Amino acid sequence: MIKNISILTLVLFFTQSFAQKTSASPYSVLGIGDDVSSKTVEEMSMGGVGTATNSTYQFTFSNPASYSSILLTTYSLAGQNRGISLKDASGKQKTSNASLSYLAMGIPLGEKGGFVFGLQPNTSVGYSLIDRVLDSNDEVLEITGYNGDGGTNRVFLGAGYEVVNNLSLGLEGEYVFGNINNSITNQKKDVQLGTRYITDTRIKGFGLKAGLLYKKELKDNLFLNLGATVQLENELDSKGHEYLYTVSFANGDSPRDTILNNASTGFYKKPLKTSFGVSIGNPKKWEASVDYSFHDKIELGGNLLNNSPKLAYQKGSKFSAGGYFLPKHNSISSYWDRVIYRAGVRVEQTGLMVNGTGGSGQFDAIDDFGISFGVGLPMGNQVSRLNLGFEFGKRGTTDNGLIEENYFNFKLGLSLSNKWFRKREIN
Repeated sequence: MIKNISILTLVLFFTQSFAQKTSASPYSVLGIGDDVSSKTVEEMSMGGVGTATNSTYQFTFSNPASYSSILLTTYSLAGQNRGISLKDASGKQKTSNASLSYLAMGIPLGEKGGFVFGLQPNTSVGYSLIDRVLDSNDEVLEITGYNGDGGTNRVFLGAGYEVVNNLSLGLEGEYVFGNINNSITNQKKDVQLGTRYITDTRIKGFGLKAGLLYKKELKDNLFLNLGATVQLENELDSKGHEYLYTVSFANGDSPRDTILNNASTGFYKKPLKTSFGVSIGNPKKWEASVDYSFHDKIELGGNLLNNSPKLAYQKGSKFSAGGYFLPKHNSISSYWDRVIYRAGVRVEQTGLMVNGTGGSGQFDAIDDFGISFGVGLPMGNQVSRLNLGFEFGKRGTTDNGLIEENYFNFKLGLSLSNKWFRKREIN
């Protein structure tokens, strides 16, 4: 009973915490915010690979077919701290934030199946930008401020089952929900009143992902794994209000007359996404993996979701490579021989195009590159671990008035595995 109450308390705590701002990126102004990686600490530490990973004691979120390999009840939770150095043509600025990453639980279903359910952030909004228009003497003619916060979360439930020897199929459903608040404040020189435009958006929708995983033993303890997933196209609906009113800056920041107060709607169409992966290794010693994914362009509409002429989408793709090394899983003489060492790299074309100079018609691709490493520290039994992950990356460009981000992610996760039900012995 105490364990059940503790888990419920964690769920409530995570639900409230996910509502907090988890992004400090100017690019979160676009669409419904920054995509938050759904990867576990273990996956992130290996460049994001996971489509063809087949672990018995810890699950990955990349492929629901891998849930068929869960042998023990597993609790998994993690948090992260993200530091960002922002750079444009005129200077640099640093920012950081901490957030919770996920809370999940995996339960075996007999010897050939398992399911996982959990909660994690899906997208995040957190930005504060100022745009100034100067005259020939560098005096300010106009100031426009852009601010936003909020984001979306997802609750998911997935199951995997080994339908025939070495071939597993999986299915995962998700419900996405959240709130996003955006505001634009404009003030012109020698004009008494400014204007402020605010949108308050509620977003919700469902998604579905299917996966398969094939495992073949090439020789003793050497396995080849092939994986694939398809995330179906789905549309998130948005409803809310838009407000436009005048603002007086004479005595602080005082709203004056309301110009507009309307209910409004919009949509965000998440495209079809396909992933393929291959891995090879000895599960108790090492594994090397490669993942490739691609998706169609995103579609969005309605005046709530920053459907701006400065923004365009195209098809995107991502390549990841990584793996792990475990010196000796059952070593009793050295703790460090039982530590899992991980590393990886990823290159991503996000599909996001931004026109930074406004009227030039020049759109620049916002690409992402990262390298990562981490460790899995054994705790108590052989399968529970404290996982640490580190990632260095770069996103964006300083060309055409845009912003380049150099970031560092630190993730800390806990994976606790044990038998949930034990048969009582009677003497």
